Amino acid sequence: MSDKSTEFLYKYLNNASPTGFESSGQQIWLDYLKPYIDEYIIDVYGTAVGVINPDQPYKVVIEAHSDEISWFVNYISDEGYISVIRNGGSDAVIAPSMRVHLHTKKGPVAGIFGWPAIHVRDLAKDTAPKVHDLVLDVGAANKKEVEEMGIHVGTVATFVDGLFEMNQRYYVGRALDNRMGGFMIAEVARRLKENDVKLPFTLYVVNSVQEEIGLRGAEMISRRLKPDLAICTDVTHDTQSPMYKKKEQGDMKCGNGPVLCYGPAVQNNVLEMIIGVADGQKIPFQRQAVSRSTGTDTDAFAYAAEGVASALISLPLKYMHTTVEMVHKDDVQNVINLMYETLLQLKGNEDFRYLK
Repeated sequence: MSDKSTEFLYKYLNNASPTGFESSGQQIWLDYLKPYIDEYIIDVYGTAVGVINPDQPYKVVIEAHSDEISWFVNYISDEGYISVIRNGGSDAVIAPSMRVHLHTKKGPVAGIFGWPAIHVRDLAKDTAPKVHDLVLDVGAANKKEVEEMGIHVGTVATFVDGLFEMNQRYYVGRALDNRMGGFMIAEVARRLKENDVKLPFTLYVVNSVQEEIGLRGAEMISRRLKPDLAICTDVTHDTQSPMYKKKEQGDMKCGNGPVLCYGPAVQNNVLEMIIGVADGQKIPFQRQAVSRSTGTDTDAFAYAAEGVASALISLPLKYMHTTVEMVHKDDVQNVINLMYETLLQLKGNEDFRYLK
């Protein structure tokens, strides 16, 4: 990977981009993407779209989402302690003793999720913390001091932990779900440009907002773009570590390649096309089945308006929605490879309907 790509990866992953407040991360992503696209679209809620070869009759989307889980300030006590609610699927169990940034108009304010010492808790009655048990401490003596810091009800807080590499194989950090996806689709665009590929269709490189609270950004942009084909990427669970149940959750492993999903929202002809590309290019891949929805932006594109032929290429990930999410470097490159090679073999006139 080039030095420029690596610099972008760390800058983008270490930036806070909580649901509903994605603009700073979107700007970083768009600034990196601009040399590789012809134009761009920004919608009113912040979804960013790089456009390659605009105004062609056939339209293809590659997509990821840009937001991360976080917390909203919900109450400030007279003593200066802060209670929170979730913004997305934030996990109360991992919060105690974690450091946060509270994002104010004055800039980030350091805080911590405090927790009483083991000595003073009734261990016989100890249970996993719930959201209403959590307390943020910003070192304030009272409510007035908290407010003077720029903190108020509605201020958003994110965990601090940044990206690092482990054992030369893994990227580890918070918000790999799914800014690693944003990185991967940006790398596809870069590769197309640097290899001077002329696509016979319009390509929309879409980085959606607000996935973590219900696929909202993808819903909005899918209706606007009305593509013929959408290939989405998100993370899925590595099920090798303890506490996972492979019979229930599938058998996926970091390092074994991208995961291709079977389910109602996934158009089978598109899926078979991608499998053919993987086989032809000798790109390793894994399979996953879902009972109803994929739980990703794929669902939003598939069921948009009149329906869009959609498929999902997932990146296996350990410890989802923690600050130590892990992905294998080989998988990252193979997702990029698979999306890139799939785009190369498209003619721009594909008709994926089951019945014709």
